[in-house]
Amino acid sequence: MRWIQKSIVRKIFLKLLFLAAVVVGGVYIYYHYYQKIDLVPLYVLYGVFGGFFLIVGIFYWIDIARPFKVVLMQMQALLTGKAFKKIYTDRSDEIGIIAYFFNRVTEGFGQLKTEIKNEKRMQGELTVAAELQKDIFPSMNPFIPGFQVEAKYRSASELGGDSFNFINAKDKVYIYVGDVTGHGAVASLMMAIVNTLIIVFSETFPSAYEVLVNTNKYIKRWVKKAMYMTLVMLSWDIKTQKLSYVGAGHEHILVYRVKSGECEAILTGGIALGMVSDNSKIIKEKDIVLEDGDCVVLYTDGLTEARNKNGELYGLENLRNSLLEHAPNYSAEGINYHMARDVSAFVADAEQSDDMTLIVLKRDSTNTEDKSEKKDIAWKD
Repeated sequence: MRWIQKSIVRKIFLKLLFLAAVVVGGVYIYYHYYQKIDLVPLYVLYGVFGGFFLIVGIFYWIDIARPFKVVLMQMQALLTGKAFKKIYTDRSDEIGIIAYFFNRVTEGFGQLKTEIKNEKRMQGELTVAAELQKDIFPSMNPFIPGFQVEAKYRSASELGGDSFNFINAKDKVYIYVGDVTGHGAVASLMMAIVNTLIIVFSETFPSAYEVLVNTNKYIKRWVKKAMYMTLVMLSWDIKTQKLSYVGAGHEHILVYRVKSGECEAILTGGIALGMVSDNSKIIKEKDIVLEDGDCVVLYTDGLTEARNKNGELYGLENLRNSLLEHAPNYSAEGINYHMARDVSAFVADAEQSDDMTLIVLKRDSTNTEDKSEKKDIAWKD
């Protein structure tokens, strides 16, 4: 029976075969008893054939046409955007298969509709979060007495894990750049926490070293073990005109020396924030001696680990060579522009996989008044 139920064609064939057998049997019996077919019995025979076709028609309407019409009506409603209903059937033939397929597709549409609603809601929340993150970053390049400053930032997604800021605290200016593991909502949240702590502690403690020691202490309490943030912070003392740095497991600091025409790559050292509960004996504050025309470059690994379509890394050496090429000829703004352009040209059409932050400071003792036009930090190729 299951073999028959699985096909409408088989049902029709077997029922036609049965009805044909009945008709043939009737004719055989009639001929056997009457030995001939006269006029009146022929009408009877025609009636039998008419009844046969009537039964076939009724069967076709009840078992095939009407159920198929129900399926088609629901499919038409779906295709025209009207309300449709689930088709309830226990059939396993062609109509049952079509009904099952229709039900599964429309169930998928329901799930998709829910997912689209959730995606729109999440997209709205991401947009708000991205705006809030944007407000955390400095919107314009700052004025720092004794320096030309240019910063550029480009996120790889709506919410990034890179962080940077310029903080005026009494007689010091703190410049830092950091990178949270990964990117997205979780990285953005940790970045916001670190930014807030650094801003608060820069007003409380007298050195970059103490700021990062205390920031790390609170970070370790609040974040998951797998989350951490590399960071390097410069400290410019306006009174003594001295520059120092504290490294927390971040990338190199590039320093271009105008007299020698060489570029130094300083390993920042230290350990990332959030990796240990107490980093006071691991991180250190060290001086960087600068002369007029010297340049300091801070960056995140989104630049050095940028890849082109062939999978090749841009790397530290290319970044260093770019600084060597452009530092003698341009201001901080021009150096940043050309270094960023070099990275973009290398990557070309390959997809950006990580956030990119690039900060260029050029020592300029004549820059004592804020006369420069404030410019957006948005990275433009």
